[in-house]
Amino acid sequence: MVKEWRVHNPDGSRRVVVTKELPGERWLNILESADCRVEICQSSDVLTGVEIIDRIGSQCDGAIGQLTEAWDAELFAALAAAGGTAYSNYAVGYNNVDVPGATTARIPVGNTPGVLTETTAEMAVALTFSAGRRVVEADRFMRAGRYEGWLPTMYMGQRFVGGTVGVIGAGRIGAAYGRMMVEGFKMNLVYFDPYPNERLEEFVTNYSAFIEQQGGTPVTCRRLTSVEDVLAEADVVSLHTALDTTTHHLINAERLSLMKPDAILINTSRGPVVDEAALVDHCRAHPDFKAGLDVFEDEPAMKPGLADLDNVVIVPHIASATVWTRQGMATLAAANVAAVLQGYPLWDDDDVLPFLSGEVPAAAPSIVNAADLGLK
Repeated sequence: MVKEWRVHNPDGSRRVVVTKELPGERWLNILESADCRVEICQSSDVLTGVEIIDRIGSQCDGAIGQLTEAWDAELFAALAAAGGTAYSNYAVGYNNVDVPGATTARIPVGNTPGVLTETTAEMAVALTFSAGRRVVEADRFMRAGRYEGWLPTMYMGQRFVGGTVGVIGAGRIGAAYGRMMVEGFKMNLVYFDPYPNERLEEFVTNYSAFIEQQGGTPVTCRRLTSVEDVLAEADVVSLHTALDTTTHHLINAERLSLMKPDAILINTSRGPVVDEAALVDHCRAHPDFKAGLDVFEDEPAMKPGLADLDNVVIVPHIASATVWTRQGMATLAAANVAAVLQGYPLWDDDDVLPFLSGEVPAAAPSIVNAADLGLK
């Protein structure tokens, strides 16, 4: 089927292809200021590599793609052959991108970090409570007209205050989730990460001292030596790892068996981090076990049986879906492309918020292969 494309700033001297409509106007203004003609696909379908190459055509300066698309070496070679010198993923992750292939084609690869942290952590918290307090089950019960009056044992779930929350992958998002669960619900925190998160540990130490000053029970933060230790100890485990060969099926049948029978597993990272078929089997065998999933192994498909489970909460990859965050991601993606096309240097600060309002810095906010390309 032929896809419809919308053209913004048709007289621009540089041509940029954008494979999905993005929210807000700031990102378009950034590209227009860089004298870009912007061609935006209006279809909600995932574009194939052939369709993207066809749109790139014989002349294209840059592109903004989606995490649902496989940007492989062939795609980058086609972009380079068309004169392209800039690409940005509309996502903080880039496991859908062949970064070495892009580097071979001499194309910088941008991403959008720094605006998804709290938003994604908030969704992980929402899934934690939706699963643990059986919100979706109870909602369906009410809507079906089955509620006939209060009962002492109706939809009993977990209590979080004073429990133990586990984080696997204590980067920006994992640490933000951990802080929210500690500060909001006085939970003790255990985490596994190859590197200690000293700022997170210091936060919990200081917050614990504050609680004690108010006459409350102190809380703790401990970095454990393995994923297995976190799974065995925590009442709630939230996954915040990148997806690579070391984390594919990180949570499998063997590791699920280590968790408490009434534990909660949350995944807002990447679907293949969890062996979804093993999770289905585990949830069937342990009805008091709960899971909350924002991402799926074969997205958008789910493994057979997952949708039938009452003890799993499932949402369609919406962890970053707030207006502020999604518009911020669009701004960063556009700023990456516009900066490269204009020969601007790299942004030298982890804080990307200056790109979101006021005058846009003359820099590329985040290029993942900058070092390999010798960019400064």
